Amino acid sequence: MAAPVDDMFSLCVDAGKAASSVEVRFIDNLKGKGLFAKRSIKKGDTIFTERPLVSAQFLWNSLYKYRACDYCLRALETAEENARRLSGNPALILPHPELCGVRPELHQACPQCQVMYCSSECRQAAADQYHRVLCLGPSQEDPDHPINKLKDAWRSVHYPPETSSIMLMARMVAVVKQGQLTLLHSLFSTALYDDHLNRWFLPEGFRSLFALVGTNGQGIGTSSLSQWVHACDALELPAQQREHLDSFIDQLYKDIEKETGDFLNCEGSGLYLLQSSCNHSCTPNAEASFPENNFLLHLCALSDINPGEEICISYLDCCQRDRSRHSRHKILRENYLFACACVKCESQRDELDVTSEDEEEEEGGEAEGETEGDEMEEEMTDV
Repeated sequence: MAAPVDDMFSLCVDAGKAASSVEVRFIDNLKGKGLFAKRSIKKGDTIFTERPLVSAQFLWNSLYKYRACDYCLRALETAEENARRLSGNPALILPHPELCGVRPELHQACPQCQVMYCSSECRQAAADQYHRVLCLGPSQEDPDHPINKLKDAWRSVHYPPETSSIMLMARMVAVVKQGQLTLLHSLFSTALYDDHLNRWFLPEGFRSLFALVGTNGQGIGTSSLSQWVHACDALELPAQQREHLDSFIDQLYKDIEKETGDFLNCEGSGLYLLQSSCNHSCTPNAEASFPENNFLLHLCALSDINPGEEICISYLDCCQRDRSRHSRHKILRENYLFACACVKCESQRDELDVTSEDEEEEEGGEAEGETEGDEMEEEMTDV
């Protein structure tokens, strides 16, 4: 039986804290809804915490052996295992192993398909929500299974860095097939639900679903190594030991950068009921983070927020926010299908429509090597 909407909200969000801190309001037909503060919020405060309605690890991330819980995306490698793989040094020994929060003895596999979970609770939650529909059983490694073909097709047109996953959409459909229709109706009614579920499987409905996931999905990143590093930073050590530990960690990251590059985390995306109400700003006053090494989102204030003020996050990273207005708008148009009219963009309205220097260099390099085949491939992958 599907859980009532109010119960699902309580399961996903710290309902008491959220109700006293924020409210969702309709702004206008262009922006739609937005999230607003109901009280004064100080810089650094956690505004609320929230679990996703549905989440999934990115497919290339999983293929490259970034091992994460199939339900909550908690990193399954110990910090030492993670550091060894990323640095390419199988003999690496991390100091202070007791600071690693990963508990392999609690990990459990689905008895049918052997997909891994960080705990029995996560295994059961996945089974209750979607996994009974999506479990491949003995066909988990069968390349001809329809779901594996779907994954391969997605990978063939979506290369790292990834921003979404076809399996997020598959899990949404599986949630419905397992009876949790009320939950989906609450979240998606304004976007695509029209009392006929088969609309999702028609071209128009599928495009609507795809656009919904692309514009409302929140990236999730988890790392046992990062958690270990933060725990090391919090240690109270004599000066010489602190210097030695910091030097060890600095060298470790240099080795990882040389061996692996920038892809350090288990990565995926999720749909969050309350966080998805946050609009974008190029000068955000809040940001999402995942300090508990799983899919639990913490929305934290980047500055003081007054009662009645809109709470905005940024869809751009720090480097992208430092680019020109024209460059920012180009990224937002291509990836999120809107033109930003935040305070920063409006204040720069009179600037010339020029790209930032770093983007000009990127575009110049691409143009030199571009062929007709490249253009065709770009059209195919620009979903």
